[in-house]
Amino acid sequence: MRERICYLGDDDLGGAAIYLAGVMTHFGLPFAHVQSTDSPGDEFLSRQYRLYVISDYPAECFQPGQMEHIAECVRQGSGLVMLGGWESFHGRLGEYHRSPLVDVLPVEMADEDDRRNQAQPCLIKKTAEHAILDDIPWQTPPGIGGFNAFRAKPDAETLLSSVRFLVNCQADVFTFTPGDEAPLLVVGEHGQGRTAALATDVAPHWVGGFVDWGDRRVVQDVGDDFIDVGNWYARFFRQLLGWAGGF
Repeated sequence: MRERICYLGDDDLGGAAIYLAGVMTHFGLPFAHVQSTDSPGDEFLSRQYRLYVISDYPAECFQPGQMEHIAECVRQGSGLVMLGGWESFHGRLGEYHRSPLVDVLPVEMADEDDRRNQAQPCLIKKTAEHAILDDIPWQTPPGIGGFNAFRAKPDAETLLSSVRFLVNCQADVFTFTPGDEAPLLVVGEHGQGRTAALATDVAPHWVGGFVDWGDRRVVQDVGDDFIDVGNWYARFFRQLLGWAGGF
């Protein structure tokens, strides 16, 4: 079966990319992967995928016209998901905040370093009902280790937020005080296509305890290696990709 998903970034399939690759393999979603050191191939401009996933992928790896091609494919009905990372959104050096994807993504990106690394608990909070979130127990939320800071566009919808907690220990008693809240998952549309921005990563370290969230394990071979993750983590990413790509 020909690939329906173009997955760009997260290093290679021997590294961080194995997590999302494992989820897609487990659920039978055919994909093509472009590792973080490579540019998309020569046939990229002549093909339209059902879904484009950009995750910790350096913007400079795109060749002229390739981001414009993604934008046009989304306008015609493809999906686009950007996952968080040091080379997503603005990131460490400035990646996509002045790119052709600015008008496509459902969020307003910062014009400075947007990385927010969390040493104390940062928990996921459900803020809306949506198909991406169905059949997942958000009342017992997982924690994450970091995220990119962005704002939802006026016509977009925030489905999840991150809530940072200030933790103090006095006389062996811990107190947890809710702190800042920030958009974590924002969805929208561009033309006929669906778009989503997830501020945190799919792989360590930013994914934090999210990767183990579940009441059973999902184990999936990927080439010569494998993933061993929580089933609710796997379900969430399956539903995120399925909604954005329409499958």
